[in-house]
Amino acid sequence: MQEIKNRIDLNSKIAVLAGGMSSECEVSMRSGKGCFEALQRLGFKNTELVVVDENIAEKLKTGNYDIAYNALHGKYGEDGCIQGILEILKIPYTGCGVMSSAICMHKEYTKRLLSTTDIPLIKSVYVQKGEDAVEKTKSLRYPLITKPVCEGSSFGMTKVNTPDELISAYKEAAKYNPDVLIEEYLVGIGCTVGVLENDGKPFATEILELRPKNEWYDYEAKYTKGMTEFILPAELSAEMTTRVKELAVKAYQTAGCSGVSRVDFLIVDDIPYVLEINTSPGMTETSDLPAQSAAMGIDYDNLVLLILNSAGLNK
Repeated sequence: MQEIKNRIDLNSKIAVLAGGMSSECEVSMRSGKGCFEALQRLGFKNTELVVVDENIAEKLKTGNYDIAYNALHGKYGEDGCIQGILEILKIPYTGCGVMSSAICMHKEYTKRLLSTTDIPLIKSVYVQKGEDAVEKTKSLRYPLITKPVCEGSSFGMTKVNTPDELISAYKEAAKYNPDVLIEEYLVGIGCTVGVLENDGKPFATEILELRPKNEWYDYEAKYTKGMTEFILPAELSAEMTTRVKELAVKAYQTAGCSGVSRVDFLIVDDIPYVLEINTSPGMTETSDLPAQSAAMGIDYDNLVLLILNSAGLNK
């Protein structure tokens, strides 16, 4: 790993944005607290933890911040909304810009964009409000999995074994978003890989293999200690390891990401399918990205520094 040099003035007034108005508010507060404490240890003493609510624009204007460190997750935080406010206020911020944040937050648009490349994708259909979910899924093979098209942390996801179960599963997903992505449910090796940048050059972290105690990697498995077995680095062949890392960087670049992202995969019959791109990965003590980074020699504080260095580079 090349040396990580700080490019941000230690006297900068930094707002760590946390909380927010999404279903992931609690996770974001944990991420934000961790990032805030790391920045303090790194010598950025003029750092504040700013809880995001509907008055965030006024808070940012009156706070006279030099940089915003985005530790938000979910709606308004990683979908281009907060990024747009920061652009208007001319406050440099970490991570992905408006366009890539908006695209990657929307699972269907992400898949449409990635489908222009040779990146493997699981067969799916996009069911918009008012459409017949049963009719649209006739081309898919059961079991299926329903997903809110713009939601994180596995909220609203349901495995569907028969057409009779589809309507209730669709309604559960639609509680979060009126549009729903329905994919074929495949069984394989679940893994995830971070993509970071150093001196403007993207690179993949170590690959983390996920073996949840539940049937799949749901909210409980993600945020409850002991509910998932983490294999790091993943028990993959050298060839598959290289392939997954290459695809992660390719997905990151195709989506126009910057600074930080995490790309989730499902490997089935030696095919590494990209599931989604997360442009604001969790930074809690149980989150994937800090563990992936640590496995390649980047501790939590230096991970935070790498992400901080991306501020202002996401135009």
